[in-house]
Amino acid sequence: MSSEAKKPQAHSTMPNNKPLFWNDPEKRALFFQALLILAVGGAIWIIVDNTLANLEQRGITTGFDFLSKPAGFGILQSLIEYNEQESYGRTFIVGLLNTLLVSGIGIALATMLGFVIGVARLSHNWLISRLALVYIEIFRNIPLLLQIFFWYFAVLRALPTAKQSLSIGESVFLNIRGLYIPSPVFEAGSSIILIALIAGVIASFFVARWAHKRQDDTGQIFPTTWVNLGLIVGLPVIAFFISGSPVSLEYPELKGFNFRGGITVIPEFLALLVALSIYTAAFIAEIVRSGIQSVHHGQTEAAHALGLPHGRTLKLVIIPQAMRVIIPPLTSQYLNLTKNSSLATAIGYPDLVSVFAGTTLNQTGQAVEIIFITMAVYLLISLLISVFMNWYNKRMSLVER
Repeated sequence: MSSEAKKPQAHSTMPNNKPLFWNDPEKRALFFQALLILAVGGAIWIIVDNTLANLEQRGITTGFDFLSKPAGFGILQSLIEYNEQESYGRTFIVGLLNTLLVSGIGIALATMLGFVIGVARLSHNWLISRLALVYIEIFRNIPLLLQIFFWYFAVLRALPTAKQSLSIGESVFLNIRGLYIPSPVFEAGSSIILIALIAGVIASFFVARWAHKRQDDTGQIFPTTWVNLGLIVGLPVIAFFISGSPVSLEYPELKGFNFRGGITVIPEFLALLVALSIYTAAFIAEIVRSGIQSVHHGQTEAAHALGLPHGRTLKLVIIPQAMRVIIPPLTSQYLNLTKNSSLATAIGYPDLVSVFAGTTLNQTGQAVEIIFITMAVYLLISLLISVFMNWYNKRMSLVER
């Protein structure tokens, strides 16, 4: 009885274990996070207030009304209709399309070249392996800007004049003013070729899915490469002849001091594209090499034990497993290539930075708005590339059964 009476008294005399505010890690973390938010917000407010005050002091108006005003300057290359009477908003679209064009083609070329060099780096042929090594070490260790200057000033600017152009079959011409190639001329009835091409692409997709399922069920391999090539190329060719050849070619011709007709690829675009592709391919080659070497050698031995030749072993066993290692750093290289395209302003290629953040900014003085739009565009492009590559990486991950 006496012991039961003492228990409540002992409980009431226990010390309070609740920590003080400064000794509680959670509350202390919340306090410093709130303090950091206030500091960052205050810094942003000071910068914005100071910028607006300086703009008002210099008589510079703010806002985006300048986008509707006429630009008054020409652009060397445009994928859409453009003349000097167009607005500054139109110049933004022209520069953005030029950036997307050189980045998209550059990513495709760098990927193909990088995979070839990466596989060649692991070749058992001593000469091929060493040539791949020399390529990687040379182009990876020279600054990209110098490579752009090399291709533009030392290679393309040293080409002959228009009258002494280098030609291939009197249909493709290369001179100091650029590359001239035949352009397709679409006549009435040519839409059936486009429909055949779309049908071929869709059919090849379903053939690939069917062949993959067939291989999982029976183990038999279907020659999808040749079948898909026939669908994508053969169907449009058949439609071309059936519809009476409604597509012809317009060849460039030398008239006066320059070529007329065909498609003109300006030297600034060629120099930037070649430099970006070769430079990025050197990094991609090392990524491919490390990805292939990450696959255990036992996988190769097991494939050979099953009777698979070396090429099919590489295609069906090694590369699919190596892609899990290759894709994440490959995403970084795609982002770098897209952002490095802004170096185009050094040789005058009319990309987004050169046209919009260069000429347009100098003429309008709307520095804050233009730089903000340019940064937002590059951020959006990088995020879209990251989202797509993360989706592709998830599809390529191993499926456990």
